Amino acid sequence: MGKIEWAMWANEQALAAGLIYLVGGIVGVAGQFRGWEFAAFGIAAGSFVCLLEYPRSKRNKGTSMARTGQYCFTVCVKAFGPLTRNYYVRAFLHAALAVPGGFMLATVLGCVCLGIASLIYLSAAIHGEHWEPILPRTESRAPMGDSVKKPPQNPPPRPPMELRRKRMEDLEGAAYVNPIAVTANEF
Repeated sequence: MGKIEWAMWANEQALAAGLIYLVGGIVGVAGQFRGWEFAAFGIAAGSFVCLLEYPRSKRNKGTSMARTGQYCFTVCVKAFGPLTRNYYVRAFLHAALAVPGGFMLATVLGCVCLGIASLIYLSAAIHGEHWEPILPRTESRAPMGDSVKKPPQNPPPRPPMELRRKRMEDLEGAAYVNPIAVTANEF
């Protein structure tokens, strides 16, 4: 059985938590709820988490599927070096960003989801995982075999002349002979 890649789960959870935190913040600010300042923080924190978590990490084994338009975010996240590559840093960052969301009802769900993502990132860090960027491939593919580049030199095999379909000019000769005798009144 293969090893669980905890960072993949944490990335999906944190991205969803960031979106929930962002929407909760928007609801809190738009509704002018009591303590709407926490909701404003939720908008900023949710946006930051979404930008940080949008680029997926490269998997250890198998193929890594990048998200659509991930490359520009990958360059930004990669620029911060060990601050974004280390999952201990991400775990504590998400935990710290989740705390203010617990003081307002509109952002409490985002707070809980971000806390869960923080715990999953902590598990990923304990298991020795780290963030690796998915970059576009620069190496070319292996060249195809010579037979693909050259057209075939010989025609395909054909049946002998006597087995080929007969021409329609000679109707008697073109008719096939039925080996089984057929009579008109067999029923």
